[in-house]
Amino acid sequence: MAVEISPLPLPPSADASKFKDFGREVKGLHPGLLAPEQFKEVHDLLYKYGALLFRNVDLTPEQQYALTKAFDPSSESYGHGNNKTEGEKKSILHPDLKTIPRVPQVQLIGNGTVYDHEGLAEAKLKHPSHTTFHKTRVSPEDEEKGYTRFYRWHIDAALYNLSPPKVTTLYAVTVPKGPHQRVRYDDGTGDELEVPLGTTAFVDGRNMFDILPPELKSVAVRAKVKYAPHPYVWMAPAHAHSTGLGIMSEGLEVPFDQLPPWEESKVKVFPMLWKNPVTGELHFQVHPCGVSELFIDPLPEGAKRKGTLYPDGAHLTDLKEVRDLLYRMQRPAIAPDLVYPHDWQDKDLVLFHNRGVLHTVVGAFKPDQVRAFHQCNLAASDDPKGPSEEDVRKWA
Repeated sequence: MAVEISPLPLPPSADASKFKDFGREVKGLHPGLLAPEQFKEVHDLLYKYGALLFRNVDLTPEQQYALTKAFDPSSESYGHGNNKTEGEKKSILHPDLKTIPRVPQVQLIGNGTVYDHEGLAEAKLKHPSHTTFHKTRVSPEDEEKGYTRFYRWHIDAALYNLSPPKVTTLYAVTVPKGPHQRVRYDDGTGDELEVPLGTTAFVDGRNMFDILPPELKSVAVRAKVKYAPHPYVWMAPAHAHSTGLGIMSEGLEVPFDQLPPWEESKVKVFPMLWKNPVTGELHFQVHPCGVSELFIDPLPEGAKRKGTLYPDGAHLTDLKEVRDLLYRMQRPAIAPDLVYPHDWQDKDLVLFHNRGVLHTVVGAFKPDQVRAFHQCNLAASDDPKGPSEEDVRKWA
């Protein structure tokens, strides 16, 4: 059977013109049984479209790990490390992850209690909730009416010591049924988005760059982002924006000298834009919650200075200034018509280009609603590449 690809089913809220190169459903291939030439096809499709959906797939954790690893054959460990060290125990991610014993690179995530699952006699899973992470919350009364929020827009990455995974695979074992919910942005815009229960929402990093005005494109192509050491421990006491896009600046972060031991050489500095290895396109890839500083290069020689920001370059260390600039650059791309909220079905497998999209958990479950997913991503064998000199000349 020949490989068939078709566009993902977009919700009525989506602006289809902005999704023509995002997301494809793949038919005619079993993702756990790919011959080398079939894998090459899937590899290139993923980098071209950002997310691939395989429906109604029986997939073992071993097959999921092998598929994920094929995108980066020398990668080995789970993308956030082995969650055994002191630093990871204090991390805001720690409660959300359970490991499949015989394939420790695959995590069991979800909600409710799962029994006799892949070598786990019993696993209590907890869906992350905006109520514990955001500065404000949707009232219990409004939650009952089905209102909810994006939890945390992010890239799957440790952002310290380890390189960001190239690909994440998410496999739906059990998907609870229930009415749709309504995401409220609660940021004064009135923005809302209807979403399926327990959706994972995605935005395209290419879009995030493409829709910026010229003066912000110029900043993006010249900027590098410095992440805090042990960023998930650092941010644990802080609160997020109501949109789930970054942290409010209230001075609540753990001081660097009170973090678990860390080394400057392991602190990560990445370009703001990451270059797609297949298409050459630029993706705006910043995990806004973990950023501590920004470095902006001066304009290249001969570039027009009129109307540009930071023409002589800058090193921004004031956390509020850093966050405000990032928010201004990233918020337009999470507008309701630019978000793809995936409508999960049992046995869906979604692969996404973790260096090309941002995503978030969404919504809220009742304790008895069981959701079980297998997630795999592997710390990469290299760091992302940024814009070329030609890119800088073109956009600066």
